[in-house]
Amino acid sequence: MKYNPFIVPDADCFTTCRKGVLMRIRFDSMPFKHMDSISVRVERVMRRHSYRWLILCAFFLLGVPEFLAADASSETEAVKAAETWLALVDAGDYERSWTEAATFFKNAVARDQWTKSLDVVRKPLGKLLSRTKAMAKYTRTLPGAPDGEYVVIQFNTSFQNKKSAVETVTPMKDKDGKWRISGYFIK
Repeated sequence: MKYNPFIVPDADCFTTCRKGVLMRIRFDSMPFKHMDSISVRVERVMRRHSYRWLILCAFFLLGVPEFLAADASSETEAVKAAETWLALVDAGDYERSWTEAATFFKNAVARDQWTKSLDVVRKPLGKLLSRTKAMAKYTRTLPGAPDGEYVVIQFNTSFQNKKSAVETVTPMKDKDGKWRISGYFIK
């Protein structure tokens, strides 16, 4: 084990930095008859990374309200984009839903494959009866997708032939700055 050689002697203790923890070791003030009778009390004075917590707290207090406001407006815009796109799917306009999707989506799924998939999966569910937003979460990363701005939205949906379903729609901010759908899943 390699220790930091930083040692500051004091009258009855010394301070050292070991394993990233600044420690103050005190010797009890009793006469030393034998070296093994020394009792040592260790106090953690300060962690090496505590200044990072201070900076994080300052960032949170000063910068997060703007960041949260941006997230809220992004979520609102993304939900509107998702509802508009879902209206195309509900109307059976599958080709246009592919055209209006994000570039990432269009590169991953061919138009023919998309329309055939919706014919098999969505069409049998029947007419939309109701759809309510259950949750929306802004994120910058998703598994299997490039970093960017995403909002994962879940809708509690009722169809003519399936009374209880959960639709997950994932809009992403496309290269032109508009929110477009990058993923759709029905459970």
